[in-house]
Amino acid sequence: MAPTTHLGAGDSAMALELESPTFEAQATIPTKYTCDGPDVSPPLSWNDPPKGTKSFTIICDDPDAPGGTWVHWVLYDLPPDTSGLPEDVPKTKTLDNEAKQGTNDFRSIGYGGPCPPRGPAHRYFFKLYALDAKLDLPPGKTKRDVEKAIEGHILASAELVGLYKR
Repeated sequence: MAPTTHLGAGDSAMALELESPTFEAQATIPTKYTCDGPDVSPPLSWNDPPKGTKSFTIICDDPDAPGGTWVHWVLYDLPPDTSGLPEDVPKTKTLDNEAKQGTNDFRSIGYGGPCPPRGPAHRYFFKLYALDAKLDLPPGKTKRDVEKAIEGHILASAELVGLYKR
């Protein structure tokens, strides 16, 4: 899916773009960011958000998992002046900037990297949402909870897809 920007009448903006200095779109995610390495989150960056952005949400999931989509990361209420994340975001419920992390499908807080079964490469979708509201959900919420909360509040979205196989 290409980056998308939702604009109101009379608005103009560049599409929101998400990238990482450690892997290109549709390329292999380095082992460092997987369960075969230290399993730290990759650095991410994005361009200027649309006017009216009040917070960002990031969701990372794997739609190729054997039992259905597997959630690797849920991060919400990132401040609107945030333009990226450093490598190795702490696996805490609340970050220093007051952003909150949800529960992934490993049943833990924070980032849980790719860890597919042996076989073909899986796709890992890092999805960024610029929102017109702060969600004010407590930490620990699931992808489903966050997706329900962001409905009707998405100003723009972007995604970065990385690959990993074992």
